[in-house]
Amino acid sequence: MNDRTIEEALQGASFCLQKAGIEQPRQEAEYLLARIMKVDRLQLFLRRDEIISPEINAVFRDAVERRCRGEPAAYIAGEKYFYGHRFIVNRDVLIPRPETELIVDRALEWSERLSAAQKRSISCVDLGTGSGALAVTLALQLPDVDIWAVDLSEAALKIAALNADEHGAKNRIRFLRGSFFNAFDRVEPKPKFNLVVSNPPYLDQQELENLPEGVKGYEPVQALDGGVDGLEGYRLILARLGEFIEIPAVLLLEVGAGQKEEVKALCKETGLFSSVNWRSDLNGWPRVIEAWVC
Repeated sequence: MNDRTIEEALQGASFCLQKAGIEQPRQEAEYLLARIMKVDRLQLFLRRDEIISPEINAVFRDAVERRCRGEPAAYIAGEKYFYGHRFIVNRDVLIPRPETELIVDRALEWSERLSAAQKRSISCVDLGTGSGALAVTLALQLPDVDIWAVDLSEAALKIAALNADEHGAKNRIRFLRGSFFNAFDRVEPKPKFNLVVSNPPYLDQQELENLPEGVKGYEPVQALDGGVDGLEGYRLILARLGEFIEIPAVLLLEVGAGQKEEVKALCKETGLFSSVNWRSDLNGWPRVIEAWVC
């Protein structure tokens, strides 16, 4: 049936999503239709008796079917908001999570602290940039920041560059392909950073195997796989951090649930840090490590 009102389309989609086990099916149906129609959810309500076109109806049906099969809504819509900014996403990059916004909060505080104490600008590197959510957001929040964005995936770097361009920040971010600090082996002179941020892969093998299908079947495994114990990314970053630090500096890393003590021990082994602090997410989990080099 093509002659459906917006409300009828939403009711039908909600029923299908509920049967598929999707949480908050009505909200998800509204989100998808709003993105397809390029309106906000309030407009859907105000126009609920309006007949939707056959073209919109067909696209909406396809979107609902994809969501019922487990594909994340962000990939279907092709976007995800992070720190109030819209980011293009596809299956080449992880979907930005709200927890990662903690890194931005701490980076902004560090910038204020550095500026007040020494009147110095921020030189930043985002290791494993993915969609570019961190690098682009920091470029928008810190107009004078100098940023490098590094990723092993060429496809991810293309998405990050698109996002930077969308926000008018492409000329302020240098994109580099490679594995963490190893990417700079071909760069001369070697840059120095007083802000290092990263959301590295941190799932161990068991966690990878037990991922929900909506993650395992769609998000890039390379951006999730932290090795046998989930800590390989941290080891690689910390092993070469000392070569690229401009003192004073801060390292901000997102960590997985239950990894606090292990990552803290890895930081201690470097002998680089004067202090190591933790910031918890809304669920109370230690989520971001804040390690100071003074």
